[in-house]
Amino acid sequence: MVTVDQIYEALSYVHDPEIPALNVLDLGMITGVQVREGNVLIKMIPTFAACPAVHFIQKEIREEVERRLSVQVSVERDKTIQWNTNRLSEAAYKKLKQFKIAPPDKNQKELVSGTECPFCHSHHTYLRSPFGSTLCRALHYCKDCGQVFEQFKPVE
Repeated sequence: MVTVDQIYEALSYVHDPEIPALNVLDLGMITGVQVREGNVLIKMIPTFAACPAVHFIQKEIREEVERRLSVQVSVERDKTIQWNTNRLSEAAYKKLKQFKIAPPDKNQKELVSGTECPFCHSHHTYLRSPFGSTLCRALHYCKDCGQVFEQFKPVE
């Protein structure tokens, strides 16, 4: 019999295709796991409502858990919970910084200037564009080191 802990361990291998440093657990995308008569139901939420990677991530979750645990898996989008950046784990904050993407400040509600630069750690920065390479990122510019960098957008 497969345990919930084994399922969560398998989920740690499912990485975000847009930010591969993060897995679905780091992002707080998993809202529930149920084991019923040898079948597994995993409920998940996208980080952004219009995220183009949702179906890909659902497929990756199903395939990874099935491959690792030899069980039949269903993955459903949980429509009872809306994702927000407070769902990011502490590990996610560290991994984003290592990946040179500025994480949102805890409880940050909107994009602002003064975001810490992930290259030189200066707060002498400004918001260059609310649109980054993906829907979940914004572009900032550091006046001290001259780097353009992305920030994971805050969502409440």
